[in-house]
Amino acid sequence: MAVMQTRRLRVWQDKIDAQVAVRGSGPPLLYLHGPWGLRADADLLDRLARDHTVYAPQHPGTGADDPDAVHQLDNLFDLVVYYGELLDRLNLASAAIVGHSFGGMVAAEIACTMRERVSRLVLIDPVGLWRDDLPVTNWMLLSETARRPALFAEPDGEVARAFYQRPEDLEARADVQAAFIWAQACTGKFVWPIPDKGLKKHLHRIAAPTLVIWGQQDRIASPAYAQEFASRIANARTELVGPAGHLPHLEQPDQVADLVRRFLAA
Repeated sequence: MAVMQTRRLRVWQDKIDAQVAVRGSGPPLLYLHGPWGLRADADLLDRLARDHTVYAPQHPGTGADDPDAVHQLDNLFDLVVYYGELLDRLNLASAAIVGHSFGGMVAAEIACTMRERVSRLVLIDPVGLWRDDLPVTNWMLLSETARRPALFAEPDGEVARAFYQRPEDLEARADVQAAFIWAQACTGKFVWPIPDKGLKKHLHRIAAPTLVIWGQQDRIASPAYAQEFASRIANARTELVGPAGHLPHLEQPDQVADLVRRFLAA
Protein backbone atom coordinates (compact mmCIF):
# COMPACT_ATOMS: atom_id res chain seq x y z
CA MET A 1 0.00 0.00 0.00
CA ALA A 2 1.28 3.45 -0.88
CA VAL A 3 2.02 5.63 2.13
CA MET A 4 -0.52 8.36 2.76
CA GLN A 5 0.63 11.94 2.90
CA THR A 6 0.49 13.64 6.29
CA ARG A 7 -0.84 17.06 7.15
CA ARG A 8 0.03 18.64 10.45
CA LEU A 9 -2.42 21.23 11.73
CA ARG A 10 -2.60 23.22 14.95
CA VAL A 11 -6.07 22.50 16.33
CA TRP A 12 -8.06 23.22 19.47
CA GLN A 13 -7.05 26.78 20.27
CA ASP A 14 -3.58 26.02 18.85
CA LYS A 15 -2.89 23.54 21.66
CA ILE A 16 -2.83 20.27 19.69
CA ASP A 17 -0.58 19.39 16.78
CA ALA A 18 -3.02 17.22 14.83
CA GLN A 19 -1.66 14.59 12.47
CA VAL A 20 -3.96 13.81 9.57
CA ALA A 21 -3.08 11.12 7.04
CA VAL A 22 -4.52 12.00 3.60
CA ARG A 23 -4.79 9.91 0.49
CA GLY A 24 -6.91 9.53 -2.64
CA SER A 25 -9.15 11.82 -4.63
CA GLY A 26 -12.88 12.31 -4.86
CA PRO A 27 -15.53 13.22 -2.28
CA PRO A 28 -14.10 13.81 1.20
CA LEU A 29 -14.29 11.13 3.87
CA LEU A 30 -13.25 11.56 7.50
CA TYR A 31 -12.09 8.28 9.07
CA LEU A 32 -11.93 7.91 12.88
CA HIS A 33 -9.87 4.92 13.96
CA GLY A 34 -10.41 2.49 16.80
CA PRO A 35 -8.25 1.59 19.82
CA TRP A 36 -5.43 0.01 17.81
CA GLY A 37 -4.80 3.13 15.77
CA LEU A 38 -4.44 3.42 12.02
CA ARG A 39 -2.16 0.39 11.82
CA ALA A 40 -5.17 -1.94 12.05
CA ASP A 41 -7.19 0.02 9.52
CA ALA A 42 -4.61 0.48 6.75
CA ASP A 43 -6.09 -2.16 4.43
CA LEU A 44 -9.56 -0.59 4.58
CA LEU A 45 -8.19 2.94 4.13
CA ASP A 46 -6.29 1.80 1.05
CA ARG A 47 -9.52 0.57 -0.53
CA LEU A 48 -11.60 3.61 0.44
CA ALA A 49 -8.99 5.93 -1.04
CA ARG A 50 -9.76 4.55 -4.50
CA ASP A 51 -12.96 6.60 -4.60
CA HIS A 52 -12.55 9.22 -1.87
CA THR A 53 -10.15 11.72 -0.43
CA VAL A 54 -9.65 10.02 2.92
CA TYR A 55 -8.69 12.15 5.93
CA ALA A 56 -7.56 9.89 8.78
CA PRO A 57 -6.59 11.88 11.90
CA GLN A 58 -4.91 10.45 14.94
CA HIS A 59 -7.16 10.98 17.94
CA PRO A 60 -5.81 13.63 20.31
CA GLY A 61 -2.94 12.21 22.32
CA THR A 62 -1.85 9.41 19.97
CA GLY A 63 0.13 11.27 17.32
CA ALA A 64 3.12 12.81 19.09
CA ASP A 65 6.68 11.64 19.69
CA ASP A 66 6.07 12.17 23.40
CA PRO A 67 2.43 11.21 24.09
CA ASP A 68 2.66 12.33 27.71
CA ALA A 69 3.41 15.88 26.59
CA VAL A 70 0.32 16.18 24.39
CA HIS A 71 -2.58 18.31 25.56
CA GLN A 72 -5.35 15.86 26.36
CA LEU A 73 -9.05 16.50 25.89
CA ASP A 74 -10.78 15.35 29.04
CA ASN A 75 -14.44 15.50 28.06
CA LEU A 76 -16.61 14.53 25.13
CA PHE A 77 -17.87 18.06 24.48
CA ASP A 78 -14.31 19.28 23.90
CA LEU A 79 -13.64 16.33 21.60
CA VAL A 80 -16.64 17.12 19.42
CA VAL A 81 -15.59 20.78 19.21
CA TYR A 82 -12.07 19.61 18.36
CA TYR A 83 -13.32 17.67 15.33
CA GLY A 84 -15.48 20.59 14.27
CA GLU A 85 -12.40 22.79 14.27
CA LEU A 86 -10.43 20.12 12.42
CA LEU A 87 -13.07 20.04 9.68
CA ASP A 88 -12.74 23.83 9.43
CA ARG A 89 -8.95 23.59 9.11
CA LEU A 90 -9.40 21.01 6.35
CA ASN A 91 -11.90 23.34 4.60
CA LEU A 92 -14.68 20.77 4.82
CA ALA A 93 -18.11 22.29 5.40
CA SER A 94 -19.47 18.75 5.60
CA ALA A 95 -18.19 15.25 5.01
CA ALA A 96 -19.07 11.61 5.25
CA ILE A 97 -17.68 10.11 8.45
CA VAL A 98 -16.62 6.51 8.86
CA GLY A 99 -15.71 5.37 12.36
CA HIS A 100 -14.45 2.07 13.72
CA SER A 101 -15.12 0.89 17.29
CA PHE A 102 -14.65 3.81 19.69
CA GLY A 103 -13.98 6.04 16.69
CA GLY A 104 -17.48 5.07 15.57
CA MET A 105 -18.94 6.08 18.91
CA VAL A 106 -17.18 9.45 18.63
CA ALA A 107 -18.50 9.79 15.07
CA ALA A 108 -22.01 9.14 16.37
CA GLU A 109 -21.58 11.91 18.93
CA ILE A 110 -20.44 14.30 16.20
CA ALA A 111 -23.47 13.37 14.10
CA CYS A 112 -25.72 14.00 17.12
CA THR A 113 -24.35 17.43 17.93
CA MET A 114 -23.07 18.83 14.61
CA ARG A 115 -25.65 17.39 12.27
CA GLU A 116 -25.00 19.87 9.46
CA ARG A 117 -21.36 18.73 9.25
CA VAL A 118 -22.14 15.05 8.60
CA SER A 119 -23.54 14.07 5.19
CA ARG A 120 -23.45 10.30 5.77
CA LEU A 121 -22.36 8.15 8.69
CA VAL A 122 -20.81 4.67 8.70
CA LEU A 123 -20.25 2.91 12.03
CA ILE A 124 -18.10 -0.24 12.02
CA ASP A 125 -18.73 -2.28 15.20
CA PRO A 126 -19.21 0.87 17.31
CA VAL A 127 -19.29 -0.98 20.62
CA GLY A 128 -18.95 1.34 23.58
CA LEU A 129 -19.98 2.08 27.12
CA TRP A 130 -23.62 2.77 26.42
CA ARG A 131 -24.74 -0.57 27.87
CA ASP A 132 -23.84 -1.81 31.34
CA ASP A 133 -23.36 -5.40 30.22
CA LEU A 134 -20.53 -4.54 27.81
CA PRO A 135 -17.61 -3.42 30.01
CA VAL A 136 -14.85 -2.61 27.54
CA THR A 137 -11.80 -3.21 29.71
CA ASN A 138 -12.76 -6.81 30.59
CA TRP A 139 -11.89 -8.31 27.20
CA MET A 140 -8.92 -6.00 26.69
CA LEU A 141 -7.32 -7.52 29.78
CA LEU A 142 -7.51 -11.04 28.32
CA SER A 143 -4.38 -12.79 27.15
CA GLU A 144 -3.75 -12.96 23.40
CA THR A 145 -4.77 -16.63 23.39
CA ALA A 146 -8.11 -15.82 25.03
CA ARG A 147 -8.62 -12.64 23.04
CA ARG A 148 -8.27 -14.12 19.55
CA PRO A 149 -11.52 -16.15 19.67
CA ALA A 150 -13.33 -13.03 20.86
CA LEU A 151 -12.02 -10.82 18.06
CA PHE A 152 -11.86 -13.11 15.03
CA ALA A 153 -14.17 -15.56 13.31
CA GLU A 154 -11.08 -17.64 12.51
CA PRO A 155 -8.85 -17.31 15.61
CA ASP A 156 -6.05 -19.36 14.05
CA GLY A 157 -6.43 -17.85 10.60
CA GLU A 158 -3.94 -15.75 8.67
CA VAL A 159 -5.61 -12.43 9.53
CA ALA A 160 -5.65 -13.16 13.26
CA ARG A 161 -1.97 -14.15 13.25
CA ALA A 162 -0.98 -11.13 11.19
CA PHE A 163 -2.87 -8.74 13.46
CA TYR A 164 -0.33 -9.16 16.23
CA GLN A 165 2.57 -8.78 13.83
CA ARG A 166 1.38 -5.74 11.91
CA PRO A 167 4.03 -3.71 10.08
CA GLU A 168 4.55 -0.06 10.86
CA ASP A 169 1.44 2.07 10.54
CA LEU A 170 0.97 5.05 8.26
CA GLU A 171 3.00 7.24 10.62
CA ALA A 172 5.70 4.61 11.28
CA ARG A 173 4.83 4.59 14.98
CA ALA A 174 2.58 1.55 15.24
CA ASP A 175 4.33 -0.19 18.11
CA VAL A 176 4.71 2.94 20.24
CA GLN A 177 1.14 4.06 19.68
CA ALA A 178 -0.36 0.63 20.19
CA ALA A 179 1.57 0.09 23.42
CA PHE A 180 0.53 3.48 24.76
CA ILE A 181 -3.13 3.01 23.85
CA TRP A 182 -3.10 -0.54 25.21
CA ALA A 183 -1.60 0.55 28.54
CA GLN A 184 -4.24 3.27 28.89
CA ALA A 185 -7.04 0.88 27.98
CA CYS A 186 -5.98 -1.68 30.58
CA THR A 187 -6.28 0.94 33.31
CA GLY A 188 -9.68 2.07 32.06
CA LYS A 189 -8.22 5.41 30.92
CA PHE A 190 -8.37 5.71 27.15
CA VAL A 191 -6.33 8.16 25.14
CA TRP A 192 -9.44 10.02 24.10
CA PRO A 193 -12.76 10.34 25.95
CA ILE A 194 -15.16 7.47 25.40
CA PRO A 195 -18.82 8.32 24.91
CA ASP A 196 -20.70 7.31 28.04
CA LYS A 197 -23.94 5.40 28.42
CA GLY A 198 -25.88 8.62 27.88
CA LEU A 199 -25.25 8.31 24.14
CA LYS A 200 -28.17 5.93 23.68
CA LYS A 201 -30.52 8.64 24.92
CA HIS A 202 -29.83 10.92 21.98
CA LEU A 203 -28.92 8.64 19.06
CA HIS A 204 -32.31 9.61 17.66
CA ARG A 205 -30.87 13.08 16.97
CA ILE A 206 -28.68 11.72 14.17
CA ALA A 207 -30.15 13.01 10.91
CA ALA A 208 -27.60 11.64 8.44
CA PRO A 209 -28.27 8.36 6.63
CA THR A 210 -26.38 5.77 8.65
CA LEU A 211 -24.89 2.36 7.95
CA VAL A 212 -23.95 0.07 10.85
CA ILE A 213 -21.51 -2.70 9.87
CA TRP A 214 -21.11 -5.76 12.10
CA GLY A 215 -19.42 -9.15 11.99
CA GLN A 216 -21.76 -12.14 11.78
CA GLN A 217 -19.58 -14.09 14.23
CA ASP A 218 -18.95 -11.24 16.67
CA ARG A 219 -18.54 -12.79 20.13
CA ILE A 220 -18.02 -9.53 22.03
CA ALA A 221 -21.32 -8.01 21.02
CA SER A 222 -23.71 -10.10 18.96
CA PRO A 223 -25.42 -8.93 15.75
CA ALA A 224 -28.49 -8.35 17.92
CA TYR A 225 -26.54 -5.54 19.59
CA ALA A 226 -25.99 -3.97 16.16
CA GLN A 227 -29.68 -4.21 15.34
CA GLU A 228 -30.61 -2.62 18.65
CA PHE A 229 -28.03 0.13 18.15
CA ALA A 230 -29.27 0.91 14.63
CA SER A 231 -32.90 0.92 15.74
CA ARG A 232 -32.19 4.00 17.84
CA ILE A 233 -31.15 5.98 14.74
CA ALA A 234 -33.97 7.29 12.55
CA ASN A 235 -32.39 6.62 9.16
CA ALA A 236 -30.10 3.65 9.75
CA ARG A 237 -29.66 0.13 8.48
CA THR A 238 -27.39 -2.75 9.45
CA GLU A 239 -25.17 -4.90 7.24
CA LEU A 240 -23.72 -8.12 8.65
CA VAL A 241 -20.36 -9.23 7.27
CA GLY A 242 -19.19 -12.81 7.29
CA PRO A 243 -17.23 -14.75 7.97
CA ALA A 244 -16.00 -12.08 10.37
CA GLY A 245 -15.79 -11.48 14.09
CA HIS A 246 -15.44 -8.22 15.98
CA LEU A 247 -13.04 -6.72 13.42
CA PRO A 248 -14.88 -7.22 10.11
CA HIS A 249 -12.79 -4.64 8.27
CA LEU A 250 -9.67 -6.72 9.01
CA GLU A 251 -11.08 -10.11 8.11
CA GLN A 252 -13.15 -8.93 5.14
CA PRO A 253 -11.73 -5.55 4.00
CA ASP A 254 -12.99 -5.91 0.41
CA GLN A 255 -16.52 -6.71 1.54
CA VAL A 256 -16.58 -3.86 4.07
CA ALA A 257 -15.06 -1.36 1.63
CA ASP A 258 -17.62 -2.33 -1.00
CA LEU A 259 -20.49 -1.80 1.47
CA VAL A 260 -19.09 1.62 2.44
CA ARG A 261 -18.50 2.75 -1.14
CA ARG A 262 -21.97 1.74 -2.33
CA PHE A 263 -23.61 3.37 0.69
CA LEU A 264 -21.72 6.65 0.24
CA ALA A 265 -22.48 6.70 -3.50
CA ALA A 266 -26.23 6.14 -3.06
